Amino acid sequence: MVGSVTPDQLAALPLRERKKALTRAAIVEAAQRLFEEHGFDNVTVAEIADAANVSVKTLFVYFRAKEELAFADNQLIEEIIGAMAARKPGTTHAEAVAAELVAQVRAQGDPAAGVEGFHRGYGQSPAIQSGLLRLWADYEDRVTAFLAAEAGTDPTPAMRLHAIQLVAIPRTLTSPEARALVDGLPPEKGRPALERWLRQAARSVTAPG
Repeated sequence: MVGSVTPDQLAALPLRERKKALTRAAIVEAAQRLFEEHGFDNVTVAEIADAANVSVKTLFVYFRAKEELAFADNQLIEEIIGAMAARKPGTTHAEAVAAELVAQVRAQGDPAAGVEGFHRGYGQSPAIQSGLLRLWADYEDRVTAFLAAEAGTDPTPAMRLHAIQLVAIPRTLTSPEARALVDGLPPEKGRPALERWLRQAARSVTAPG
């Protein structure tokens, strides 16, 4: 997946739009890598542009400010909703979310480094804390809308509560407590620790009333 565009979607785009999508994705990927390596506050727009092989002027065509780059990739919520939509009969929404996150943890070479990278990039900067809160709120909106569409009804308070619980699973995966859970552990121990937590979290989520 390139940014938030799948390879099939990318191939279907006209050449000009395809180039724009690739440029945008390169900027987002460069920003995320630099944020996780050095911390949001320690990375400049010029450094992001240089890493993406574009000019600063070009970067500002796609993004108005550095803060926008911190939340430009909505791939995670798309994958979470996709996992819920594709779940097998008898699988709860929470189990589907946890399974998707377990797959992502397993794909990481060192999950402890991944959690640490998130905190270095996003969890330590006061400048983007309000943005993180908006991100989780947007996730709750998306999941509530999905639950309503799946049920064929208008959203209900029970669906909103269920959505908040479901979003809490990935949210706690990026929490200081999850960071402490795997701090100092080698991958062969950190990965199972995160997987156990994710499955435990899924079991603690109640079904909507």
